[in-house]
Amino acid sequence: MDRGARVAGAVVGSAVGDALGAPFEFSREGTFSARFPGTSADDTRAREMCGGGGWDPGEATDDTQMAVHLAESLLERGLELPDIFARFQRWAADDPKDIGLQTEDVLGNGLPWDLAAVIHFQTTHRAAGNGSLMRAATSAVYFARAGQQLTMDAARRIAALTHGDAAAWEGTAIYHELIRVALDGGDPLAALPAALDRTAPEQRARYAVVLAPDWHPDQATEFNGAVWPCLGSAVWALRTTDSFERAIRAAVDLGGDTDTVAAVTGGLAGARYGLDAIPVGWTGPLHVPLPGSGGRTLRLPELLDLAARLDAARV
Repeated sequence: MDRGARVAGAVVGSAVGDALGAPFEFSREGTFSARFPGTSADDTRAREMCGGGGWDPGEATDDTQMAVHLAESLLERGLELPDIFARFQRWAADDPKDIGLQTEDVLGNGLPWDLAAVIHFQTTHRAAGNGSLMRAATSAVYFARAGQQLTMDAARRIAALTHGDAAAWEGTAIYHELIRVALDGGDPLAALPAALDRTAPEQRARYAVVLAPDWHPDQATEFNGAVWPCLGSAVWALRTTDSFERAIRAAVDLGGDTDTVAAVTGGLAGARYGLDAIPVGWTGPLHVPLPGSGGRTLRLPELLDLAARLDAARV
């Protein structure tokens, strides 16, 4: 499989996971498979993009919307953190269907880009949500060719724009590194020990637990809306399945924050298995409305073009 297929798989896979999981957010474990048991033939898989909960079939959520805004900033300006923050602010001000409470507060508290998340964390002491992880597939592709240190450092800096807790920085950094390895044709699961070694020591133990081979999401001590059980659940879904489709189904079936867990899983599984492994019935209805960008909506061709440009960029 060539790199282009993996790159496209990572970006499209994350968006597909997001859209597939959105109608099942806060559902109980097993809800998805109870409604759609087993796998299905290509010509009937579109039924699984069922919509619901305010989402149209195939509609991506804030996870992918922020990922696209991040990608477009990187392509146009490089790693210019004030520009990324400003684009996030425009998006948040344009009435997106969904936005995390923490992200909404940080983007709307009126503070500058380099203080908004810091002050939020100092005030609330709660900033370890998975919001910096959910949007990271595009930035992971953009920085992948630059190597381990640069991609992990970039992930931390971007995560810190909205999340003041270092747990969010380190989880996003690990994700960047796993995507980098997968895009190079390596095994992201085999790369976990090295990624953990490059994690900040004060966060390493918590990630070592959820990324261990014998960990199961049932063992999580926090809701999977937190960054470390979210990443752990995505890695578990990848480890315990053998295809893109099965990994995403396993992620959505966990219940809870299904769109984000499936988006993170989709980025990993897409990078591992490639674009052709994603069911066409899932990519066909896929669309990404973009508040903050003049009413644009991206579909598969635009996402494929975005993925190719991210990979071709030179950091």
